[in-house]
Amino acid sequence: MKKYFNETPVIQLKNITKRFGDNQVLTDVNFDLHKCEVHALLGENGAGKTTLMNILYGMFPPTEGEVVINGNSNKWMTPKKAIESGIGMVHQHFMLVGPFTVTENIMLGQEITKNAFIDKKKAREKVVELSNRYGLKIDPDKKIDDISVGMQQRVEILKALYRGADILIFDEPTAVLTPQEIKEFIEIVENLTKLDKSIIIITHKLAEIKAMADTCTIIRRGKFIDKLMVDEVDENILAEKMVGRDVSFSVNKKDKEAGDVLLEIKDLVVKDNRGLDIVKGLNLNLRKGEILGIAGVDGNGQSELIDAITGMRKIESGSVILNNNDITNKSPREIIDLGMNNIPEDRQKRGLVLDYSIAYNLILENVSKDPFSKNGILQNEKIDQNAKKLVEDFDIRPTNIKAHTRDLSGGNQQKVIIAREIYNDPDVLIAAQPTRGLDVGAIEFIHRYLVEQRNNNKAVLLVSFELDEIMDLSDRIAVIYDGKIVGERRPKQTDEFEIGRLMAGGK
Repeated sequence: MKKYFNETPVIQLKNITKRFGDNQVLTDVNFDLHKCEVHALLGENGAGKTTLMNILYGMFPPTEGEVVINGNSNKWMTPKKAIESGIGMVHQHFMLVGPFTVTENIMLGQEITKNAFIDKKKAREKVVELSNRYGLKIDPDKKIDDISVGMQQRVEILKALYRGADILIFDEPTAVLTPQEIKEFIEIVENLTKLDKSIIIITHKLAEIKAMADTCTIIRRGKFIDKLMVDEVDENILAEKMVGRDVSFSVNKKDKEAGDVLLEIKDLVVKDNRGLDIVKGLNLNLRKGEILGIAGVDGNGQSELIDAITGMRKIESGSVILNNNDITNKSPREIIDLGMNNIPEDRQKRGLVLDYSIAYNLILENVSKDPFSKNGILQNEKIDQNAKKLVEDFDIRPTNIKAHTRDLSGGNQQKVIIAREIYNDPDVLIAAQPTRGLDVGAIEFIHRYLVEQRNNNKAVLLVSFELDEIMDLSDRIAVIYDGKIVGERRPKQTDEFEIGRLMAGGK
């Protein structure tokens, strides 16, 4: 046990209960954090992890219980009070202004002035100094729109440090990072604790808890389950306590002969948002009864490739053939009707209408079709029946089908999308980061469904930054680098090191 664990905690959450109307999200939960500690808060999607931390950060008050910071009780926290108390929160979905520079985002709301004018030079100097001190190397003059997701996360961390944070809360910090960025993030956390910062990590990634955390508090369905020293337990114990049952980490997938080509991509050229070629003459085919995994470092054309073949981005040249139909530059509606569905990479921007209910989001692509609509009139009874079935089948929480998807946890938002796309029974399913932000129980569930699609002679194009997922699920792996497929391998005939070399442009 580390020496500082015997000291008074810098954070104590005592008997926290939270209700939203009739929905009780947290029940009598206790949590504490010590100086220089990395404390993981582990739980399933919808367990109440983010709610508990939002209470600490003052986003809303607890129904019962108290928040104690450095020995001072605060029954009514606000974000302003939290910041003044030295707490910074890096949210799962970053809160940055795209057209602004790194410096402008970091100083926003904390502007340094000189003679009544904003002193950008002074702010930039402070950003550079913080960046160097904490090993968060970043270009202070770059616009947010022009930097990677990993760099955007660094901006959020610097924003908190700029405001004087000694306690940092990370909500699902690795959900959108590449394997290399995850490694860098682990190093950043280690460095922060060496420089006297205390860290809370909201997560359900067990390997990363083992790599980063000293302590782990587990909550399930809003209730405290256990508090453990991480080096005294293995991942299986953490998973079982989180989900409440044994979890299988292996994918049960029998060998299967692939059938005819369902999707053929020929010499595809696609431009990015800057007007530059990002997909550069790419060739690929996908067959019945197989999962084809696309492995690659973020930014090598995966997102633009998916946008192009699903009708969301213009194809400059080349062709896409689906079920012997040329779908090049067809509309998303036409492509869906011809048998292709898409689990999008960005669930909030592309997958959901956040202010619609769960029930309506589950029929978005079929809203004008029987049985959900007749003569232009929505059939709410049928819509609700469909929603109740899918909510149960896919374990979506809360089970209230009238709840807005905006109010769901990130993982449950993902389940809504996956339930809808699989229910549509497409011939080709594009699955882009399908398990991003999901807990181990939900990942096991989604993997089983994707394999089931493949076993039913459907075709799945899997794009994932999780190399383990690519290796476990795929029948074939295609590696994308600089907008082209640079190699294909069978998982049983390769390993992560060879795939990793190809991802980095090696031979």
